[in-house]
Amino acid sequence: MKLESKTIIKGTITTLTGLHIGGSKSSLDIGGIDTAVIKDPLGVPYIPGSSLKGKLRALLAASINGAPDESSDDESIKKLFGYAGSRTESGEVTRLIVRDAHLDTEMFKRDFIDNGAILETQYTQEKAENKINRKLGRGGHPRSIERVPAGAVFNFELVLNNYSGEDPKQFIELIKQGFKLLEDDYLGGSGTRGYGKVKIESNIENADTKIYQE
Repeated sequence: MKLESKTIIKGTITTLTGLHIGGSKSSLDIGGIDTAVIKDPLGVPYIPGSSLKGKLRALLAASINGAPDESSDDESIKKLFGYAGSRTESGEVTRLIVRDAHLDTEMFKRDFIDNGAILETQYTQEKAENKINRKLGRGGHPRSIERVPAGAVFNFELVLNNYSGEDPKQFIELIKQGFKLLEDDYLGGSGTRGYGKVKIESNIENADTKIYQE
């Protein structure tokens, strides 16, 4: 199985509601944010490639055959995302590379900072939440969640490895289906509470292909 070419899919992920993908805090601040978002060393939020890839795979598996785990995935999903194999089944080399998606800081500055947006940090907002006691009808256990605000734009890149004897169109169609499913679902945490709705725009219909083997 020879690597013949690579298809480079680029695009943007725009947050339509606040986005929270959890990170870690280096210190505990009294009265500070309880649950932080993941950031790079410069303090800029990003979407880990592992989060995006895992969500796409889970949604595709659920829509195609409702697979409860990777071993039950459809063969096309195993080939696209990779499969470690088992005692009775050989593994699959992943065809899809999903890179971290980075915040478009210039656009963020123009749309938020220059317009006087109220933010708790340079790139994020804080949302206060309470757990509702249904018997008493009262809120309790208050906490503050850090989110990337709606309207932020992240730039992403996917790389599809195309091997000899395979038609890359089947994998392109899977990725397109995954994008549609994700737009109707959510990315990150707390999606059932309104977080993580996104819009995806890409060049997938006319993505560049770099050929290595004629």
